[in-house]
Amino acid sequence: MDLTGRSAIVTGGAGGLGGATARHLHSLGVGVAVFDRHGDGAHALAGELGDGAVAVAGDVTDDSDVRGAIEAAGSVGTLSIVVNVAGGGRTPARTVGRDGTPHDMGVFVDTVAVNTFGTFNVTRLAAAAMAGNQPDEDGQRGVVVNTGSVAGYEGQVGQVPYAAAKAAILGMSLPLARDLAPLGIRVCAIAPGTMGTDLMLGARSSILEPLLATIVFPHRMGRPHEFALLVESIVRNPYLNGENIRLDAAQRFPAT
Repeated sequence: MDLTGRSAIVTGGAGGLGGATARHLHSLGVGVAVFDRHGDGAHALAGELGDGAVAVAGDVTDDSDVRGAIEAAGSVGTLSIVVNVAGGGRTPARTVGRDGTPHDMGVFVDTVAVNTFGTFNVTRLAAAAMAGNQPDEDGQRGVVVNTGSVAGYEGQVGQVPYAAAKAAILGMSLPLARDLAPLGIRVCAIAPGTMGTDLMLGARSSILEPLLATIVFPHRMGRPHEFALLVESIVRNPYLNGENIRLDAAQRFPAT
């Protein structure tokens, strides 16, 4: 896809992976709507980026907020790219705790909502907007890049809600690509491994050490900019569609 005159919505745009993606797309000349429920962070990043960047404070599960992000992206270019990064997990907990207490159902619902429901909600509304774009020589009108996780393939003990949510995002890639093909909109997902976001860098050594031990090569955490580079590759390559791409240095999560 030719990036000239294009704009993007980056959900979770004030976070580690989302922020790196917003910065990188902006550096390529793409207008960026930094969409995040943490409004202060979104405004700070948009202010840092300057012209061609706008901040949108809101919830990815709220239709009105998503439409606001679509309108904001349209003010800095032709909305053609959506990068769904918003999501995350809660403190790990087993389905049945060691004391016999069952998992909190509300935590499961909330985790699936922000990850899976939010990803689909932004995708469906943004795709409807992108359907009106002028197609390029390949018939493309837009690209959606979703964020899964290697936990969607091999979730750890205590990760059932998060693993289920991310597996659902990965499971949507092919049917979304098939659904949106008549509109000229491609869909792929990235499944990151252990990425060096501020959140992960601040984690306890007891959490990090078992994960780091399973990273094959390069033997380090991924860098958020490397996630952004893969987003760019997906956007630029018109033949990538319906695919889930692991970004994990050949890591496979251990059971615990």
